Amino acid sequence: MIGQSKASAQQTDRMVRIAEIEINPADLETYKAILTKEAAASVQLEPGVICIFPMYLKDSPTTLRLLEIYASRAAYEAHIKSPHFQHYKTATLSMVKSLKLVEMTPLDPATMPLLFKKLRDEK
Repeated sequence: MIGQSKASAQQTDRMVRIAEIEINPADLETYKAILTKEAAASVQLEPGVICIFPMYLKDSPTTLRLLEIYASRAAYEAHIKSPHFQHYKTATLSMVKSLKLVEMTPLDPATMPLLFKKLRDEK
């Protein structure tokens, strides 16, 4: 990465994915409570976890999407070994009907910090 700034190099090292998850309807409320706690802990406790943003389809509350942004592949690997993620994974295993992890590449990685700055400025 000759000639690239440090910030630019860091942006290209980021790992971005969308997790597509289908939850058993009977487990939805319990699953959401566990996921909410895990996502908050991940962002708060792990410097390499930039974002875990859970959402559900408007017309299908059991169909979730999580936007996950990690500083690097190494940050992701550390994340999945963390106690809070391990608890989430084991506690929700039987609640998940399907899981698909979709690796993404941002079109404009330089815009990402501006998005999060804008969110901070809203407070």
